[in-house]
Amino acid sequence: MLTTIIIVVVIIGVISSAIVLVVAGIRKSKSQEEDPLAERLAEYSQRGEAVSLEEIELSQPFSQRVVMPIMRRLGEISSRFTPQQVVEQTRIRLELAGNPGRMDASTFMVLHFVAAGLFGGLVFLLSLFSKTYSLPIKLVIVLVFMILGYFFPDLWIRSKINSRQKQVRKAMPDALDLLTICVEAGLGFDAAMSKVNEKWDNELSLAFGRVIREIQLGKLRRDALRDMSDRLGLAEMTSFVAAVIQSEMLGVSLAKVLRIQSDQMRIKRRQHAEEEAHKAPIKMIFPIGIFIFPALMIVLLTPAGLRLYGSLKYFV
Repeated sequence: MLTTIIIVVVIIGVISSAIVLVVAGIRKSKSQEEDPLAERLAEYSQRGEAVSLEEIELSQPFSQRVVMPIMRRLGEISSRFTPQQVVEQTRIRLELAGNPGRMDASTFMVLHFVAAGLFGGLVFLLSLFSKTYSLPIKLVIVLVFMILGYFFPDLWIRSKINSRQKQVRKAMPDALDLLTICVEAGLGFDAAMSKVNEKWDNELSLAFGRVIREIQLGKLRRDALRDMSDRLGLAEMTSFVAAVIQSEMLGVSLAKVLRIQSDQMRIKRRQHAEEEAHKAPIKMIFPIGIFIFPALMIVLLTPAGLRLYGSLKYFV
């Protein structure tokens, strides 16, 4: 009994810490565009009040002052015992996903343990109200859910990567059409990318906007485009970037290259849609076999079964 109480106390502590860290991460993702310290400093300067940086920092919420530094510190400690190759792969995956929540690689690795504690703790608390299974079986179930929780951030980041790449693949033909129109109208390629960034609000326009900012900060256009291709991880974007760089180096008409790329991207998008359509019948097999087919058999065979049962009563 004492062992069970100790385990419950430990699990409650882990769950509380996990909830605090998750709430802090959500708050951080909501306030990622502006620095709270700089915002409060500007607010006090507009009021004309003389305050110190220490007072402004103490006025920040508890999650920004305590929780987030603890989470970053735990991430730094975990990164010391993690191979550099794993940290680099995690950083690349976060870049491919669009860096959700503005997390670095070390913070994302800490998120694995937070999710494992949250999943396992909730399942263990729910199992306390059940008298069906013994304590060892409950601990095995908790362990299984902790393993699932540990791998949940990887599944989440994989879904983010697939969703982002799907959005970019879908928007590329229309964006290249707009680039072609702008270039043929006399604008430069940088100004055409700025127009795409202004007109739309999707992952591709955000990627073009980042390229424009990097070029304004002094990076070469071809390097900025290659970095964009690496951040998206799409074969279509790699082909587009290679064609643009090659046309710039060889002096080929950029408008003609963009028009050819636009036609190719539209063909690839159609082929990808046809491929997904051909996969649909295979994906429908399991829902049909589990949900639709049993109900259909019940509706069709129940009357025949009742009549057969009624006729057999006369022979028995």
